[in-house]
Amino acid sequence: MLPHVSKFGIYFNAEEKKVVRITSPYWFPPEPEWVYVTNEVNATLISIRETIVQSGLATNADSVTWGRIPLLD
Repeated sequence: MLPHVSKFGIYFNAEEKKVVRITSPYWFPPEPEWVYVTNEVNATLISIRETIVQSGLATNADSVTWGRIPLLD
């Protein structure tokens, strides 16, 4: 397996209350503002919210929404 493939998955930004799905090496969210939540790239927002609460990353998962990866020059 290529090294970057292990970084594919869902990431959460607690400050912005956003999650992003990473399925290519185009951009990887920087730590510590982004936390790796799951390697299940097809996870639903409902299951992602449950995982975030169970992991203690947020208390009110209803405010978590999908974010966008930045456009690179």
